[in-house]
Amino acid sequence: MGRLTPEVIEAAAQYLNPVGQYELSLRDLKIPVIENLGATLNQFDTIDFTNNDLRKLDGFPFLPKLKTLYLANNRIARIADNLQEYIPNLDTLMLNNNTLQELSDIDQLSTIPKLAHVSFARNPIAMLKDYRLYVIHLLPNLRTLDYNRITQKEREAASKLYKTKSGDKANKKKKGANTFVPGGDLIKQQQQQQQTPRMTKKDADTIKKAILEAKSFEEVERLNALLQAGQMPNSNEQHQNGHKPNNTPMEQEQHPGNNMMEI
Repeated sequence: MGRLTPEVIEAAAQYLNPVGQYELSLRDLKIPVIENLGATLNQFDTIDFTNNDLRKLDGFPFLPKLKTLYLANNRIARIADNLQEYIPNLDTLMLNNNTLQELSDIDQLSTIPKLAHVSFARNPIAMLKDYRLYVIHLLPNLRTLDYNRITQKEREAASKLYKTKSGDKANKKKKGANTFVPGGDLIKQQQQQQQTPRMTKKDADTIKKAILEAKSFEEVERLNALLQAGQMPNSNEQHQNGHKPNNTPMEQEQHPGNNMMEI
């Protein structure tokens, strides 16, 4: 079982794929965890993780260029929260032949606004009742699901089905809100006091800009760690703007076609 190290990333095949996207192939490496992708320096449109040993979809640094992920034939059963903070422009996600069990296991994907093409074929969830309508409702900008185009009739059926279910849940929640809980006000007050201030959007945008301007893998990793922890760097550690990196591709010849993935 191999780790995804910066050295592995640098040695991996990279090429322009048939749709004109710059692709990094990390297939067949028995990778158990996604890590160290800061070493890509946000150069790739597509990353191929087919045929590995991934259990969870997480571990991404800020990669605004990334549009496509191939993750077939892993063992992914969980999807991290807040993926939209790190891969906001993802529009294609292929999760064929993984181990997603319940429809709620994919709820986190609803935060990724540009998802247009997804596949959960040969996952347990694909056998569940109303699976297709649930995914269509969850991802309103979806155009294809499991390689089949979504029809207007399906959109209307999904809207009708889950509008009814949402109304039922809202009524139950409203009834529950009137239930007396001993000490409820005190508990709520204590919870509010224990909450730590969250990083503002302006703070996050500042760090993301610094990541895009970083010149080394170490700097990218440090800034990504701060972003994921919700912390701002000290004033004397702030990345100096105005020094643009040379965003040249990793030193390896582009060679299309030979290592293309099969979904």
